[in-house]
Amino acid sequence: MGKVGSLSDNVIKNIILSYTYVSIWIFLSFTVIVYNKYILDKKLYNWPFPISLTMIHMSFCASLAFLLINLFKCVEPVSMSRHLYLSSVVPIGALYSLSLWLSNSAYIYLSVSFIQMLKALMPVAVYSIGVLFKKESFKTDTMINMVSISFGVAIAAYGEARFDTCGVMLQLGAVAFEATRLVMIQILLTSKGITLNPITSLYYVAPCCLVFLLVPWIFVEYPVLKRTSSFEFDFVVFGTNSFCAFALNLAVFLLVGKTSALTMNVAGVVKDWLLIAFSWSVIKDTVTPINLFGYGLAFLGVAYYNHAKLQALKAKEAEKKLAQADVEADRLLEEKQGEGNDK
Repeated sequence: MGKVGSLSDNVIKNIILSYTYVSIWIFLSFTVIVYNKYILDKKLYNWPFPISLTMIHMSFCASLAFLLINLFKCVEPVSMSRHLYLSSVVPIGALYSLSLWLSNSAYIYLSVSFIQMLKALMPVAVYSIGVLFKKESFKTDTMINMVSISFGVAIAAYGEARFDTCGVMLQLGAVAFEATRLVMIQILLTSKGITLNPITSLYYVAPCCLVFLLVPWIFVEYPVLKRTSSFEFDFVVFGTNSFCAFALNLAVFLLVGKTSALTMNVAGVVKDWLLIAFSWSVIKDTVTPINLFGYGLAFLGVAYYNHAKLQALKAKEAEKKLAQADVEADRLLEEKQGEGNDK
């Protein structure tokens, strides 16, 4: 009874911890999205400078990561040569900067709810780019599912009350660059045995992003900011916003490290529905029945895709265990044969 009780306590403890990690990630992700919308929207805080906001985030995250690694020694830096940095980290930094710039720009033109619906295209983009770079194998049933997700998002877009072509193009561009970044991480880093946690990732990638964003900022936003002499930098607003962005990166590491990437995908679906409900009830964005029907179709496609990935992962793990069992059986057989020969 004691062992059963102890086992039960451990299971309950793990469940509570998992739900805690999921809740923290959902809360921070939710907060960053709504906070960014609040700052950038012309009807709210009215500071429509997405490049500047992204640069503030990157400066804050890079500085904090530098202190945590070099001063407080919380994390060991990854050994990286200049060639590896230039050939692997710099391209990823360029893609990340474009993804953040475009996704933040979309908040100026689109509602929070519609942006979450468009983000349902992420599995489609990741799979398509993965096939293009030969990191994923082409499967007809998977591609049909991708088409169904795209069809659902198209219906949601058709029913959008505040459809803006510029905003949609910006968000689709952000999805494309983010998907490419995720595939490039596999090709340029993971395949070389390099793993970066969120702190080391920000330590190496954030300064890169800052440099890439500096060029468009000089030509696009700096002249406008220079003319806006009435603006005063609000350290409370931008400081808390940047801290939430940094905390979100840590929460991603915590969630994936303590649970799984699939748990994060499922939590992401819950977060999206919460954001849609919040956007409709609090921000008073219009969410039409056609919006919900289209997103519902896309949601089912994404859920099926996640289920298929889980089944493939389980099958792979089972094959791995079977191979290990075969190796162990061969080893034991060799030992017995050896003992027989000695006799």
